[in-house]
Amino acid sequence: MPGSLTTDIAGGRGAPPSTPGFGDGDSGGRGASRRASFTGLLVLLAASIMMFAAFTSAFFVRRGLSDDWVSTPMPRVLWLNTSVLLVSSAVIEMARRVLRSGHRVAFNRLWTAGTILGALFLCGQYLAWRELNAQGFYLATNPSSSFFFLLTCVHAIHLLGGITALGYVDVQALRLRLGPGKRTAVDVSAAFWHFLDAVWIFLMLLFVFWG
Repeated sequence: MPGSLTTDIAGGRGAPPSTPGFGDGDSGGRGASRRASFTGLLVLLAASIMMFAAFTSAFFVRRGLSDDWVSTPMPRVLWLNTSVLLVSSAVIEMARRVLRSGHRVAFNRLWTAGTILGALFLCGQYLAWRELNAQGFYLATNPSSSFFFLLTCVHAIHLLGGITALGYVDVQALRLRLGPGKRTAVDVSAAFWHFLDAVWIFLMLLFVFWG
């Protein structure tokens, strides 16, 4: 019997079933999937950078064309929004790092907090738009307000996609389905969120110094 069992294991018949996402046989597939995910992320980031670069170029060209440029006032809530987004990005990064240490409960709490802060940022953006509307600034009021609403709306759309990704990871984590195969989703979502944070800082500088 021992000899038969040894033979079976060596031949693969008695080997314990592998766990999806954990066995060595799956590591190659996970590696390929991870590379594909990050390649897709790089393509998305490149397309987003080109889009915001095009809008920024149009911003400066239109600003220098004539004297009809009237600066759009900066709603005070934008400064609070910026702080919320920065904290959200920091919390998401903290969550990603504690997950590497195996602290699943801490990860769940931090990731959920970061996701909620991202949603609060979007709510703050809506308040900023309403504040400008109350002051008489709309999309077609003047070139400055047009670019302000355009750029912040495009960023908000990207951010909504980012929140969707964060929410997906959050649900998987809370349902205890965040195995090694899902860690790529954590890293990709976090990287995209940090990118949106950087884009927002750039937009704030654009509005403050040239808006």
